[in-house]
Amino acid sequence: EGTLAHLKACRELGVNAVIGTTGFGPGQKEQIADAARDIAIVFAPNMSVGVNVTLKLLEMAAKALATGYDIEIIEAHHRHKVDAPSGTALKMGEVIAAAIGRDLEKCAVYGREGVTGERDPQAIGFSSIRGGDIVGDHTVLFAGTGERIEITHRSASRSTYAEGSLRAVRFLANQRTGLFDMFDVLGLK
Repeated sequence: EGTLAHLKACRELGVNAVIGTTGFGPGQKEQIADAARDIAIVFAPNMSVGVNVTLKLLEMAAKALATGYDIEIIEAHHRHKVDAPSGTALKMGEVIAAAIGRDLEKCAVYGREGVTGERDPQAIGFSSIRGGDIVGDHTVLFAGTGERIEITHRSASRSTYAEGSLRAVRFLANQRTGLFDMFDVLGLK
């Protein structure tokens, strides 16, 4: 709610915006997209440069490993984080699903428990861990027969988010309107 109130003020004043908060529903995301008709917005669930390079690596890996590999996303955060899975983990799932032509809403499996039956080979699994003061760890496991590939990003300091946010602000200085993400900011598209 706070983010959307700030966005409304930015739109009224003609001021570009950087949005790095998570937990938006479809209607709220539509409000952000609508505001981008009048101002420029960088909207990303994670501003870390490293996380966004990791997202690009995941896109490439998913295309190469789409067949014969099970995909699992494991994320860990501090004990005070209130949402699970994290927005970054969900973004990883979205990037992977798009790269291999799957609909994340249909193939996502969250936090298995009990007798679950055999794993659906089309599934993208999510597991969340909460504890201590973990800033943010994300690992994507591509598990094949006879081998597995793990792509991991670990945040040791929140300053990485600030650096990425500053890059987003500098990027917006040259934009009038539109909805952008960190791939645009980093030239990864």
